[in-house]
Amino acid sequence: MRKLNQVLLMTVLTGMLWACSKPDQNPGDKYFSSGQYEEAISEYTASLKYSPNDVRNLYNRGRAYEENGDFENAKNDFVKALELDPNNFQVLLSLANLHHKEKNYTNALLYASRAEEISGAPAMASFIKARALHQMGKSEEALNSYANAIKRDKEFGQAYYNRGLLKVAMGNIGSSCEDFQLARSLEYPGSQEALDKYCK
Repeated sequence: MRKLNQVLLMTVLTGMLWACSKPDQNPGDKYFSSGQYEEAISEYTASLKYSPNDVRNLYNRGRAYEENGDFENAKNDFVKALELDPNNFQVLLSLANLHHKEKNYTNALLYASRAEEISGAPAMASFIKARALHQMGKSEEALNSYANAIKRDKEFGQAYYNRGLLKVAMGNIGSSCEDFQLARSLEYPGSQEALDKYCK
């Protein structure tokens, strides 16, 4: 009877610990949060040995690789995660952002556009799309994409700021000043300097 009580007590304690812990929490998450990307990569890799198709761990390891400057391995993880979950807008946005960093604007546009089409996608999808279009010299389309980003998130200071810079490049100073003022009201860095430079 005493042994049975001990077994029951251990079962209850184990159940309580399981309920209080976060089962989806990977030790790599803690390392990632503290900027210890090598350690995070090791933890995610260890987890992926047992669950090689875990989209979350693939994505997180990809982010750790990216933060560590290893874009090729980051891309490999993102692509594999996307194969497993084709409508994951986080993965699509990470691929878009990574390609933008590498100045591969065509692929950045492709992934950002795919992310933008997914229901519930954040304003960042339209924003990255706009940046890629801007770099490709498609100014009018870029303006529309910045407008979409702002429509999705009225407090997206960087979208106002970048749209203002694009308008300056297009010779539309008056309208750019409105964007810089909105960016400044949202305390986006550099907006006051842009106002001082272009809107005297």
